[in-house]
Amino acid sequence: MIDPDGYRPNVAIVLMRPDGRVFWARRVRRDGWQFPQGGMNSDETPTEAMYRELREETGLLPGHVDVLGSTPGWLRYRLPPRAVRRHDRMVCIGQKQVWFLLQFTGEESDLQLDLTDSPEFDHWRWVDFWYPLEHVVSFKRMVYVHALHHLAPFARQVAGAQAVPSVLIEPRRWSRPRGRERRMTPSGGNGPVQAE
Repeated sequence: MIDPDGYRPNVAIVLMRPDGRVFWARRVRRDGWQFPQGGMNSDETPTEAMYRELREETGLLPGHVDVLGSTPGWLRYRLPPRAVRRHDRMVCIGQKQVWFLLQFTGEESDLQLDLTDSPEFDHWRWVDFWYPLEHVVSFKRMVYVHALHHLAPFARQVAGAQAVPSVLIEPRRWSRPRGRERRMTPSGGNGPVQAE
């Protein structure tokens, strides 16, 4: 399902332990790490799609999580030109996502990456809340900045300010490809914004 603007409706999941660390997974046969995410079916609400993707990609059931919050609307990112399949009937230029923050209430043994015939991930670990901003593939970075910025207050209510500290987010810093020099600037004017 692709909308008239070329974006595929999608959900993304930030699975968080009570200590504020989040589930970070490596894609099968790739070096890229990301949060669980997946496309919505035409007959699904974002919440229904989130629970289906949660089961498919992590093996977790609704009883293993509590929903703490979600983004209020669509967050979009464009695919790099090399990833756009121009010969498909409907050309997808990117994803539009609703993001969910879930508190993990299950046991580590409940996580099963190989529940389906074609798993999305082959390895996972728990990382600090803001760690993904530095380590996600560059074309998804700004959507991660916006999503985590929005979800941080919900996370802080569970994990506390030490586990999910406020950070200065400089938009220019996160829009550059990894590997380039990055510099934080002092607050004020068009500089960084305080993440809530």
